[in-house]
Amino acid sequence: MDIFLQQILNGLVLGSIYALIALGYTMVYGIMGLINFAHGEVVMVGAMVAISVISALSGSGLPGPLLVLIGLIVAIPACMLLGFTVERVAYRPLRGRQRLAPLITAIGVSIVLQQLAILIWGRSYIPFPPILDHDVISIGGASITKLQVIIIALCLTIMAALLLMVEKTKLGRAMRATSQNPAVAGLMGVNVNTIISATFVIGSGLGAVAGVMIAANYEQAHYYMGFMIGLKAFTAAVLGGIGNLGGAVAGGLLLGIIESLGAGYIGQLTGGFLGSNYQDIIAFMVLILVLIFRPSGLLGEKMADRA
Repeated sequence: MDIFLQQILNGLVLGSIYALIALGYTMVYGIMGLINFAHGEVVMVGAMVAISVISALSGSGLPGPLLVLIGLIVAIPACMLLGFTVERVAYRPLRGRQRLAPLITAIGVSIVLQQLAILIWGRSYIPFPPILDHDVISIGGASITKLQVIIIALCLTIMAALLLMVEKTKLGRAMRATSQNPAVAGLMGVNVNTIISATFVIGSGLGAVAGVMIAANYEQAHYYMGFMIGLKAFTAAVLGGIGNLGGAVAGGLLLGIIESLGAGYIGQLTGGFLGSNYQDIIAFMVLILVLIFRPSGLLGEKMADRA
């Protein structure tokens, strides 16, 4: 039972991050029908920028949480600008073309961002400065750090705010109108180009927050970190129903729990030898099963509510 509870807590931490990144995928797909495979690299850039800022200020005597906040304040606009630039330069000229062209471009942008990260930060792992509280809280025989509790709470708060924005604000209505029929939305006075750019900007901002959370939780970042975390977040979006914001949240949380439970129990059965090695395999087995038996995802694809 202790192992079960521990893996549930681990899964909630991991799943919250997956869900936050999956929202970026599902927003872009909901508006454009495009899988932005460069989104994982935006997450990586957010982590790298934040670590660079925090490391530069670590000798200033400021408290750790304030340093992380400053890192976020710098990383979020940087990633928003990156998302806007990618959409404007790489995707907008291909709008309306065959879907294969934007897909190949997305993969190319991902590789370009990885190589730029190597030029700026190098190939080595970049350590996250030890400035945060990693004290452990015991819950029913399981343990979770204060930082992980903050990660879960912050992710859920951001996701709830995004869902509220899409449903209740003028921008959200414009996003849903553009998703349903861009041509008609344009005739009704919606600036489709602005809405698409805003979608990339918001998704990239969420990616920056997720990147800082990953770096803080694992205490390191790497130029290649966005590839795997991006694929898993995409899996979460497909699991919940790509184009469905609520589905992205549910899919992320569910994938994190499934992955943690699978890795934990396989590790127990094999004496700890195979657990972590099978963690990635479990995630992609889930993707394969969903595509075979439920291609629209667990919650389906809500066309009118896309954002």
